[in-house]
Amino acid sequence: MEMQNVIALLVALITILNILFAIVVIFVERRDVSSTWAWLMVLFFLPIVGFFVYIFLGRQLKQRNFYQLAEEERNFLNDAVNIQLEQLTSSDFNEKPLLKEHADLITMNMKSSNALLTDDNEVTIFQHGRDKFESLFEDIQNAKKEINLEYYIIQRDSLGKRLRDELTKKAKEGVRVRVLYDEVGSRRMDRSFFKELIDSGGEVEVFFPSFLKLINFRFNTRNHRKLCIIDGEMAYIGGFNIGNEYLGLNKKFGNWRDTHLKITGDAVTHIQGRFVLDWKQATKQEIIDYEAYSISEERNNGSSAIQIISSGPNSMTEHLKNMYLKLIMSAKRSVYIQTPYFVPDSSFMDVCKMALLSGVDVRIMIPNKPDHPFVRWANLAYAGELLPYGAKILLYDNGFLHAKSIVVDQEVASVGTTNIDLRSFRLNFEVNALIYDEKIARNLYDLFLEDSQDSVELTLEQYKERSGTVRFKESISRLLSPIL
Repeated sequence: MEMQNVIALLVALITILNILFAIVVIFVERRDVSSTWAWLMVLFFLPIVGFFVYIFLGRQLKQRNFYQLAEEERNFLNDAVNIQLEQLTSSDFNEKPLLKEHADLITMNMKSSNALLTDDNEVTIFQHGRDKFESLFEDIQNAKKEINLEYYIIQRDSLGKRLRDELTKKAKEGVRVRVLYDEVGSRRMDRSFFKELIDSGGEVEVFFPSFLKLINFRFNTRNHRKLCIIDGEMAYIGGFNIGNEYLGLNKKFGNWRDTHLKITGDAVTHIQGRFVLDWKQATKQEIIDYEAYSISEERNNGSSAIQIISSGPNSMTEHLKNMYLKLIMSAKRSVYIQTPYFVPDSSFMDVCKMALLSGVDVRIMIPNKPDHPFVRWANLAYAGELLPYGAKILLYDNGFLHAKSIVVDQEVASVGTTNIDLRSFRLNFEVNALIYDEKIARNLYDLFLEDSQDSVELTLEQYKERSGTVRFKESISRLLSPIL
């Protein structure tokens, strides 16, 4: 066969494959319109490369019963939600003005993501890694029954080794220890790192493991959650992963500014339930653990009302994005957001603009020192779009800002693992604590103001004067944002 015929055959084959993948993207997967057009552009403008990019980054998860819940488990969860929905109209809730005011938000989260409400919680806020990890290690050392730990990143450095050694000690004491880490986030990690822990009775699993340690067909769909639950009595949730950089020891980033919570109270059982589902998915074990979802009959001493809201690509509904949208739409005075990645979709941008046009004080804090050039240009592109509407954009300049929080009217706040970007809203498995408590909200509000002292404000005049090169980079970043 002549070379010309071979080339023609290859071109025809690639064209047919591209058409087939385009059909899948448009008619089978039924993606968001912006994502559909972005993938079509990749497939047709990068015929060979685009094919492999799609295989590793583009495939969606099956969404039907992803966690393979038994009928009993699904019925139990539905019954618990229905009971609480009835309670929303009871005198107990009516006596709490803040819960009554946000009854529609509470109801939406219950119906959307089975996010039950508990109102007897105590919350501690951490903004520095050293404080968070010293508290975590102390609680691990005092554990009596069980330690469940789930992190996107666990590094093989001194902090990771200290965690492993502390867990190994507890396993030797007879405490049940379970560790779940993400394969891509913890790409330098392997099970041999935990050999002594496993030999001592600890259990270690990987979320979406790679094929032969080299190929991962779920590279773009990761478990971004960061949780630790101890004895079913206390839980940690927020932005800190496990690694020396989170202690501010990385020369590239310097000071690491993050936000993490320690929660005691009935909300812990629902954080535990989140872990149980992820553990079940990773291990394929049949687990029916009703205690992980049940509301305790015993009241705790705290007074913070909390919903634990999860989201992931296993659902057609973007639960956490909807929570953010509803929060912003409810704002009457202020919306303060901290996020390392501000690459939202049009719906998020629209509610921010409406809030600004309604006279709400909207402030968004992003890093002045990003962890990737693409992030910087994308952040500036979207944040800059809000400047003409009156938004205040702050560039945090004291190291790296990794906090993921929103505070509305100094009354309601959310802290968790979710960034304001399409990856967190659509691709990653995420979890946030939504807190209905003026005291906690004011504390987070004050932290925002404190961080503002270490930030540089980006003005509309400065943004208009940016160079043509910067404008070009922003345009490319916005164009690719739906698939990254």
